[in-house]
Amino acid sequence: MADHWTTHVVRHGGFETAYIAGGQQAGGAREPDVPIVPIHGSGPGVSAAANWRLLLESPLARERRIIAPDVVGFGGSSRTGNPPGPLDHETRVGQLLDFFDALGLDQVDLVGNSMGGGLALALALKAPHRVRGMVLMGSVGVPFTLTPGLAKVWGYRPSLEAMRELMTLFAYDTRLVSDDLVRLRFETSTEPRTREMYERAFTEPLQQHIEAMALTDAELAGIQAPALLIHGAEDRVVPLETSLHLVRALPHADLVVFGRCGHWTQIERVADFTQHVSRFLGLLDDRRQEAAR
Repeated sequence: MADHWTTHVVRHGGFETAYIAGGQQAGGAREPDVPIVPIHGSGPGVSAAANWRLLLESPLARERRIIAPDVVGFGGSSRTGNPPGPLDHETRVGQLLDFFDALGLDQVDLVGNSMGGGLALALALKAPHRVRGMVLMGSVGVPFTLTPGLAKVWGYRPSLEAMRELMTLFAYDTRLVSDDLVRLRFETSTEPRTREMYERAFTEPLQQHIEAMALTDAELAGIQAPALLIHGAEDRVVPLETSLHLVRALPHADLVVFGRCGHWTQIERVADFTQHVSRFLGLLDDRRQEAAR
């Protein structure tokens, strides 16, 4: 696993951001490349490595540079200072923009999963020159009523049984939920620092966090970055209706729905997922080359 990426930590602004880097600089006519920045979701015990391992091991990583940060409050990323400050949506958006500056990333292609999709939309609205395109999977970012599945995710209190229930909520094919996976995510979620940050990030009432990440249709209509939306038809965490809303409201968006697939599109349908992402990013490359002629 370690052969596919390297781990790093960078201090910037009021943050300490852990990230993994892998893939390759695209060659030939694609130089200099636009790196992929995947943004993970909000499940307990999640990190960039946990969410994007298969992406970094996929053929896509042989074509492109991939830089995947731990969002502040997750994995190895945190706020610095005393007191450390809030862990809310605006803080996460600010962390990622400052992270781009710290690494000298002038323009990126975002791949956002669930909460990460909401962050990608916010970044495309706030800093449109930084976002060439977006892939959004099971994304938040529009108003919807808190689902029972998402309530269990954000209301998680550590136990092996609770973690197993969450993992089976994420996946349509529960054969993917191994004892080792449950144990690994559970052990990560019980680390004192991780648990404290998670409980700070998702306070009651939980509906407020959906509303904090929701953009208006007018705001969505102003986002010019092309978007590929991917959603599992059997998603029990974020309803398919969110992507139907987004594909209608965003001016340059297409939607792919995977049948017999839950919230983990990048894991349950990894080959199909990477093919769709590769094709979408290839189209963005072609448009850039045409514009340069």
